[in-house]
Amino acid sequence: AQIWAELLGVERVGRHDHFFELGGHSLLAVQFLSRLSQALGVALPLAALFAKPVLADLATNIVEMLSRCGPQDLPAIVGVSRDEPLVLSFAQQRLWFLAQLDQDSTSYHVPLALRLRGVLDRRAWRRSLDRVLARHEALRSVFVAPEGKPWVEVLPPDAGLPVLEHDLRDRPDADAALLDLCREEARTPFDLARGPLIRGRLIRTSDGEHVFLLTQHHIVSDGWSLGVLVRELSQLYRAFVAGQDDPLPPLAIQYPDYAAWQRQWLSGERLQRQAQYWRNNLSGAPARLALPTDRPRPAEQSFAGANLPVVIDADLTRDLKRLSRQHGTTLFMTVLAAWAAVLLRLSGQDDIVIGVPSANRGRCELEGLIGFFVNALALRLDLSGAPSVAELLERTRRTALGAQEHQDLPFEQVVEIVQPPRHLDHTPLFQVMLAWQNNAIPSFDLPGLLVEAAGQGFDQVKFDLELNLCEHGEVIAGTLGYATALFDQATIERQRGYLLALLRAMVADAQQEVGRIELLPPDERAYLLEALNRTAVTYPEQQCIHELFEAQVR
Repeated sequence: AQIWAELLGVERVGRHDHFFELGGHSLLAVQFLSRLSQALGVALPLAALFAKPVLADLATNIVEMLSRCGPQDLPAIVGVSRDEPLVLSFAQQRLWFLAQLDQDSTSYHVPLALRLRGVLDRRAWRRSLDRVLARHEALRSVFVAPEGKPWVEVLPPDAGLPVLEHDLRDRPDADAALLDLCREEARTPFDLARGPLIRGRLIRTSDGEHVFLLTQHHIVSDGWSLGVLVRELSQLYRAFVAGQDDPLPPLAIQYPDYAAWQRQWLSGERLQRQAQYWRNNLSGAPARLALPTDRPRPAEQSFAGANLPVVIDADLTRDLKRLSRQHGTTLFMTVLAAWAAVLLRLSGQDDIVIGVPSANRGRCELEGLIGFFVNALALRLDLSGAPSVAELLERTRRTALGAQEHQDLPFEQVVEIVQPPRHLDHTPLFQVMLAWQNNAIPSFDLPGLLVEAAGQGFDQVKFDLELNLCEHGEVIAGTLGYATALFDQATIERQRGYLLALLRAMVADAQQEVGRIELLPPDERAYLLEALNRTAVTYPEQQCIHELFEAQVR
């Protein structure tokens, strides 16, 4: 109950409380199991929490496991010597290899653009940035390969985070100059062997306003890490402005310690078990999702992209939560089922593989680290046999739980095991992504400053379609990203409409066949079935064929 209260942010947890009704989701479930194994020595499978989501039932299950097996020791992540060469994590190794293929690529930049309104203490700001760099070895990591094999070297703690400063206050073309600086920042590649792989630009636009650009390479950071960075920068800046010392507790371990532990832990029987799961699960999966595109697929994949906003209103969100509770799924699983059903209707394929990012921070000692932990899971959904909504939800739940139970095997190793056909024009295993942001990036809390996002976001995508969603208060909101080499905006607007129509139909009747749900709005249906099929045309009825022929000749 104490672990639930801490994770779910509630004061009291009763024995009859339900984990998911209190606000639990898949990511919190993984974090709960990590804390449970540390507190009681019980390695509980994720499916057990979904099967027994009420506290008293789960506690009974845990007691049974303890009486049967006794407490199990979880191997600790310990510090490794910095006198020996430091290894890359599996994820870093993949990105390092990709970077060698295109050293000028900016596809793996992690950008942050902020508008700071108010009085900025520039000295305290720069000191806060330098302190975050000194605190996290991941941000000071560089990747050298003297004999073709990459190793990690760590820059000294006093290296300082490089920040370029610009003053546009007296420029008549300040807006254009700001846009140029933003583009220049986005298009400047990193040198993985020299670093640092994080840099900033502080642009003064007026006496009371700055724009701050922070760019990191994905090989040292991920989405969760942005949240850690925002929290720590806020705490450090508040302390430094007030004349206080660094308030952050020292880190027990660093990312290079995790990388060494990962290679040791993911080996032997554990590696074989995970590898066998993915081999069985993805064997014979379709190499590509045959989506109808507005243009032929280019010979090499283009990463140029755009985004459309997606909002699932409060009423529909409430109904989706009710549907999820009734069928033992999370909101993520329910939306995943709907997205798969839309892709079935678009492609005509009933065997669909969708990529899902996993935070991959199942150990609580990793939660406060900046680094590249995120993994990609290939979820293969079976929509054959005309399933009902309820049946599809059950299949999706089984698939998602199975993948999350085996989420430790890095994606690049899954690709090596499955050996799908490889082509330059699309990504292996899946070309469509659903990212559910359970761990939303917190807002900056800087004294004397109003902080808001600046810029239009990043105009790049890694996949053909990328659905990014999270809960925002009473609604579910996010974006639908798409490859502009393949799709027009109007096409993606229609696809967004199909998804919303399908979600509304799912909550209305869970027993209906998914394949029979009406997706088309009345105007599109009328256009396809009537406007395009109008054959009535006026022609001169009183003339013979040879007279019409003569008229054509003339």
